[in-house]
Amino acid sequence: MNSIKQYLQFVKPYKWKIVITVFVGILKFGIPLLIPLILKYVIDNIINADDLADTAKLEQLFWLMGGAFVVFLLLRPPIEYVRQYLAQWVGNTILYDVRDKLFDHIQKLSLRFYSQTKTGEIISRVIHDVEQTKNFVVTGLMNIWLDMITILIAIGIMLTMDVSLTIVAIILFPIFGFCVRFFYGRLRRLTRERSQSLAEVQGHLHERVQGIPVTRSFALENYEQEQFDAQNANFLQKALNHTDWNAKTFAVMNTVTDLAPLLVIAFAGYQVIQGNVTVGTMVAFSGYMERVYGPLRRLISSSTVLTQSVASIDRVFELMNESYDIVDKTDAKAIERVDGTIDIDHVSFKYEDEEMQVLRDVSLHVKSGETIAFVGMSGGGKSTLISLIPRFYDVTSGSIKVDGHDIRDVKARSLRDNVGMVLQDNILFSESISMNIRMGNPDATDEEVIEAAKAANAHDFIKELYEGYDTMVGERGVKLSGGQKQRIAIARVFLKNPPILIFDEATSALDLESEHIIQEAMERLASDRTTFIVAHRLATITHADRIVHIEDGEIKEAGSHSELMARKGHYYDLYQVQNLDGA
Repeated sequence: MNSIKQYLQFVKPYKWKIVITVFVGILKFGIPLLIPLILKYVIDNIINADDLADTAKLEQLFWLMGGAFVVFLLLRPPIEYVRQYLAQWVGNTILYDVRDKLFDHIQKLSLRFYSQTKTGEIISRVIHDVEQTKNFVVTGLMNIWLDMITILIAIGIMLTMDVSLTIVAIILFPIFGFCVRFFYGRLRRLTRERSQSLAEVQGHLHERVQGIPVTRSFALENYEQEQFDAQNANFLQKALNHTDWNAKTFAVMNTVTDLAPLLVIAFAGYQVIQGNVTVGTMVAFSGYMERVYGPLRRLISSSTVLTQSVASIDRVFELMNESYDIVDKTDAKAIERVDGTIDIDHVSFKYEDEEMQVLRDVSLHVKSGETIAFVGMSGGGKSTLISLIPRFYDVTSGSIKVDGHDIRDVKARSLRDNVGMVLQDNILFSESISMNIRMGNPDATDEEVIEAAKAANAHDFIKELYEGYDTMVGERGVKLSGGQKQRIAIARVFLKNPPILIFDEATSALDLESEHIIQEAMERLASDRTTFIVAHRLATITHADRIVHIEDGEIKEAGSHSELMARKGHYYDLYQVQNLDGA
């Protein structure tokens, strides 16, 4: 229930609009309650009034029905409109607030979380589950109250007509309450299981759609169909379990609500025969039974909907309560533009408490404007080390300082404002090239975007595209080649103009011609900036001020290219393996 309390915090700003909606709803549902009273009056006071002449009866009927038509034609439609509009406005506005908060939250979650959670499941919670929570507002906070108030008003009117008939009408209420308590606890659990299995299907589907090229290249269509069938069958089973229990719930509940009118008709008929109740009262009671048990049936349906929405609320706030790995200290200060001096002091790191250390006692002093290249076998810890500099993860022990400031003592966002990154697989968004370059500085002018593209050797190929800088690149930049995507990524770093640069295997997946063009742009970008380069092709980093060889999470040796070659150690052996010495 803690998740409901959290959800109510989003509802709180709109509480008065909800009150107004409920009040207008009472008018909406209250007006039809006049119909059985009108029917009773027509039968007892007009049709069966022996002391009235036919003309008098017709005159009374005319004025009565004329007034009724005025109420139902002129008063009820605007009330209906206002009630529906307010209910949907409040529900959709709350959804907007929840999604807005949720998106802000998932942007702050750690890379560790994203490495362990499927993208499709996150999307399912933000879209599908949040949408389901609207029923908690519209149904749980509005419709249920309206139906209950409608029932109470109807019962109040019935008590004024005949107490004994009213008692018979509500005698099955306790049985109804017991059934609700019995059935809906399990229904909530089954609903949650169904939602989870649907999210798993969506997560699997999202991943497989992205991997269609792999499926095609390995001719895995039949295998993947089997995998999807297994996921889909799991969802089907959960859905059928939910449907089975839901059907049992409706069968029992509707039986109870169907028996009550029969009891009233039987008892009222007996009372009419005995002369204790008028025909009009019996007819009115029959009409009010629908006004009582109609809302009661809606309450059954609402309970099912509410159960589903509560299960979705649980899933939404399970995600919203996911803790952050990287949190600014309360006294953290923002840093302005830095010089770029970095001290890595006895740093050790592991991703999970139970895992082995990826880095062990790594120390390195980097001067402002220096270019440092990290080399070594895959899995040695190079990429992990550079991911600690912008504080994507916190060190397990030791410290990293920028211009003498421990990065854990400064605001993470201000630190990252001073860092630019170009990765092996840079993500481009499915929008225009101009927009993707502006990721480096959303406020940049068109002229600044073009200058950044020229500096990144991207301007020439962009001009040749059918819409130039307005060309849409497709999802993850699928319409561009690897080299073109890298140049766009470098252009946006030029636009950001950070004092610290990180290149993580930025040219490893490119052909030699593209590598040469991008290498030229990278060297231009790295001028007078503190630069870290992770590379497998050693020929691309021989110009670095220092080359650091990392193996098994430790620094094995460091020095310039010429120094390391003369030393004939680990770097020399690696260089020889790649046959880059021209021998």
